[in-house]
Amino acid sequence: MSDISETSERMIAPVPRITIQAFCETAETAGMIEGVGGDRRMQKAHVKVQMGGGPAAVEAYRHAPTPNVIIIESHGVRSNPLECLDALAQVCDEGTRVLIIGHVNDVALYRQFIQRGVSDYLMAPVAPLALIGSISDLFTAPGVKPVGRTVAVYGVRGGVGSSTVAHNLAWSIARGQGLQTVIADLDIAFGTASLNFNQDPPQGIAEAVFAPERLDSALVERLLSKCSDNLSLLSAPASLDRTIDLSEPAFDGLIEHLRAAVPCIVLDVPHQWNAWTKRVLTSADDILIVAGPDLASLRNAKNLLGALQHGRPNDRAPRILLNGVGVPKRPEIAAAEFAKALEVTLSASIPFDPALFGAAANNGQMLAEVQAGAKSAELFADLAAAMLGRPEARRGRANILEPLLARLSRRKAS
Repeated sequence: MSDISETSERMIAPVPRITIQAFCETAETAGMIEGVGGDRRMQKAHVKVQMGGGPAAVEAYRHAPTPNVIIIESHGVRSNPLECLDALAQVCDEGTRVLIIGHVNDVALYRQFIQRGVSDYLMAPVAPLALIGSISDLFTAPGVKPVGRTVAVYGVRGGVGSSTVAHNLAWSIARGQGLQTVIADLDIAFGTASLNFNQDPPQGIAEAVFAPERLDSALVERLLSKCSDNLSLLSAPASLDRTIDLSEPAFDGLIEHLRAAVPCIVLDVPHQWNAWTKRVLTSADDILIVAGPDLASLRNAKNLLGALQHGRPNDRAPRILLNGVGVPKRPEIAAAEFAKALEVTLSASIPFDPALFGAAANNGQMLAEVQAGAKSAELFADLAAAMLGRPEARRGRANILEPLLARLSRRKAS
């Protein structure tokens, strides 16, 4: 996996269906742009890379229409960049955007580029996410609010409690982080989100998936049911009236509408492996893999990490959560050994607590609603804060205890 730069801390909107042609002078830049073409945010764009720099771009478009975006690598004065841009302007179609990847940090040259209508100037070597962000920004209207973050929760085998994890994570993000959140139950036939949140909405996700031609922001708003001030539910019908054979892009439109409307979307992805589940996982901003402390979970988690790595070269590695740890008399793989085998750091280990989890399921409540101080509830609060990059806001209780501890320390010293 590539190192995650600061660019990834903001959500980069997927690049629309456009054509991009790059004219490079170095093999390193050409290889980087070819790799960018395979990023999940670029799946709608068509990217073509060739060598030759600015002169090759001018020659290519003398008798051919220009694409939506032209990327030109320039080594500075020796590449005659300004002359190339002037010549390119003579053959460039209206509306084509030009990005320059340069090797010279020259403010005067940068200003001349901007005066000639260049959309952006990036200093080489360019991080893949920096280039994707620059292209994405070209097609994002000014004043549009940032796209929402998608968190996909997926169990490596049946029965590991991934849905319970997804629901409690969404609740913790909405409640503990004060962020507008949607929990979307993608298990159309057997989803349990409506049960766990004690909801019985008349409509849900099926209306959006089975009639994509009707999908718009107003319909999505009608399909959401309110669970709390900051949490909404997109429920599954849990009906077997029809068989569920979905196409690979079945959820694309729905997720795009949710990202445009809500800061955080938690996707409860069922334990299946088909074209659409792989697409949803690969396209998510963050992935939380739920496993049990057993050999099947370890094998499946290792296979899943390998399968997802190819489609997410510029993203953070999926997080791993162990659920149901510490069942009496059951042989288990220790958390440290599980993490070592996968070469990862576990995000959390949720202890086996049948009384708490059973009460929450039967009452249609989240763990923290049943027992606020329970270890499992606090682990979900920590996980929600970590996934949003807000460790300073992990628990309100810590802020309350600090003054008390300070007073006790002063009293002991006196």
